Amino acid sequence: MDFRTTVERARRLGQLHAEHNPLVLPTVWDVWSARTAAAAGFPALTIGSHPLAESRGAADQEGQTFEEVLAAVRPIIAAVDIPVSVDLESGYGQKPADLIAGLTEAGGAGLNVEDTVHSQGGRVRSTQEHADYIAGLRAAADDAGIPVWVNGRTDLFKHAQDASAVLDDVIERLRALERAGADSVYPVGIQDSDELLAAVTGAVTVPVNSTAHPTRHDLDRFRRLGVRRITNGPLLQLAVTDAVTDLLGPWRP
Repeated sequence: MDFRTTVERARRLGQLHAEHNPLVLPTVWDVWSARTAAAAGFPALTIGSHPLAESRGAADQEGQTFEEVLAAVRPIIAAVDIPVSVDLESGYGQKPADLIAGLTEAGGAGLNVEDTVHSQGGRVRSTQEHADYIAGLRAAADDAGIPVWVNGRTDLFKHAQDASAVLDDVIERLRALERAGADSVYPVGIQDSDELLAAVTGAVTVPVNSTAHPTRHDLDRFRRLGVRRITNGPLLQLAVTDAVTDLLGPWRP
C-alpha cells in the first residue's frame, strides 16, 4: 500500500478513538470477514493473531513467521478502505523499527503487542522491558512519519491464578506503557469482571481495550465501566463457528 494511504488510515484510526466511546473494532481474519464487518458499518477493524492462525491452519502464539503474517494480512488490509490494526503477538523476535516497517508497508494503521514472548518459552517481559519495546515502536513510527496506533497488551491477569492479586502489578505496567507512548492499553482476561475493568480504566488516561463476545457481552456495560476500545480476540470467529455449526446441523448426514 502506498505511503500516503497508510498515513491517512493511521490518522483516521486515531480520530476514531477520539470520536467513539467506546470504539468497537471487529476482529477479522480474512478478506471475507473484513469486507463483511466493513459493510456492516464499522469504521475500522483489527486482525487477530489467533483467528488469523486458525484461518490458515497455523498455530497461535507465533506459529507463523513475521513474513508469513505480513503476506496474510496484506490482502485483507487492501480489501477494505478503512483503517486496519494488526495483532502482532509479541513481535516475532523483530526489532521495533523492523516491526513498524513491515506493518506499515502492508498498510497497517495500528498494532497490538503483548508481553508474553512466545519465541522464548512463553516468558513474560518485565514491566521495563515491555515499556522499552513499546517506546521503540512509538519512536520508529514517529521516525517513519506514520501515526501508527500502538496498543500495549499485558497478559499478567491472564497468567495469574487470582487476577485480583496482580491488580497493582498490572496498573504499574499499564502506566509504564502509557508513559512509553502506548496510545491504548490492553489488559486481557478481565472482560467478565466489572471490578477489575473499572480499576484499570480509572488508573490510566489512555483508552483501555477489552475483549468482548458479540452475543455474551453488552456494549453499554463496557461504556459504563469506562472501556473506550473493544476488540473480539478469537471470540467473534468462535461465535461464527457456533452459528455455522447450527446452520449446518439440520443437513448433517
